[in-house]
Amino acid sequence: MDTTIFLFLLQDGIINGAVYALVAIATVLVFAVTRVILVPQGEFVAFTALTIAALENGRVPATPWLLLALGCLAALSELARHFRDLTLRRVARIVLFDLALPVAMLLLTRTLAPLQLGQAANILLAVALITPMGPMIYRIAFEPIADSSVLVLLMAAFGVHFSLTGLGLLFFGPEGTGTAPLSSASFSLGDLVVTGQSVAVLIVTAVLLILFALFFARTLLGKALRACASNRIGARLVGIPTSAAGQIAFALAALLGAVSGVLVGPLMTVFYDSGFLIGLKAFVAAILGGLVSYPLTVLAALGVGFAEALFSFWASNFKEVLVFTLIIPVLAWRSVYAPHAEETE
Repeated sequence: MDTTIFLFLLQDGIINGAVYALVAIATVLVFAVTRVILVPQGEFVAFTALTIAALENGRVPATPWLLLALGCLAALSELARHFRDLTLRRVARIVLFDLALPVAMLLLTRTLAPLQLGQAANILLAVALITPMGPMIYRIAFEPIADSSVLVLLMAAFGVHFSLTGLGLLFFGPEGTGTAPLSSASFSLGDLVVTGQSVAVLIVTAVLLILFALFFARTLLGKALRACASNRIGARLVGIPTSAAGQIAFALAALLGAVSGVLVGPLMTVFYDSGFLIGLKAFVAAILGGLVSYPLTVLAALGVGFAEALFSFWASNFKEVLVFTLIIPVLAWRSVYAPHAEETE
């Protein structure tokens, strides 16, 4: 391997690692607040890329119909769980968020899609369609069993993943597609050719990570989420609604997944199930970061991206397997040296 090849592999690793970092941050956030290992996080990535691709072709994507289906399921779930203590305020919230919002997004998408308003409008519309899916999924699958063990929540997460994968095949079809790059510019740094898309990925990731840090450090809502992550019982005792915190965490995870889909669409051909591998690699980074530290998670994601680039050069047929083996030494070390304790609420 000469220097030029190494630099190209390093560039690919950093770009892929930046995308994994956003997905891994979302995974850590959701686990810290709700104890849910969000296996379907990758679906937000894939569905966003497929939505943008349809909008670029002037077609109405199936995403608003998926959002409407999830909204109806969320409404039915909440009505069933709170049937005996329904209030006018709760019914109004269900109607507005679970039914009126998806219908409005459907009408808006059907109006704007044929106009082909450009890349910025397509991205904003796709992100607006994907983000509400996060809290809807939480209320459908996880809020009713929020006090269950991590294992039960993990099984539910896999159930949601398989359900979303099936719905993705139903709504988007089996064909893969890509999206237009955020920038078609390119320039040379010696022997290395840097594309505008690569620069855009790094800039967007850096800005989001900074905003993410400021959100948790400076805002009352961010501090409330940190309190839920630190001690759920203590958070409830001081008046922080853990149910609302879970919905906000899932909304942020869906938002980060949607942005990741915007970034990854021009880099690869995306299929309805492509998000699973992206989510698994991000999960490896989250485990390497201990599922608690955001800075360590970002560094681990960059390491996973670079390792994947090296493995694709040395043993491309086994690169996925080799990436996932990175988790084994960490799990072995934690099983020996980490303190063991019974799970507590």
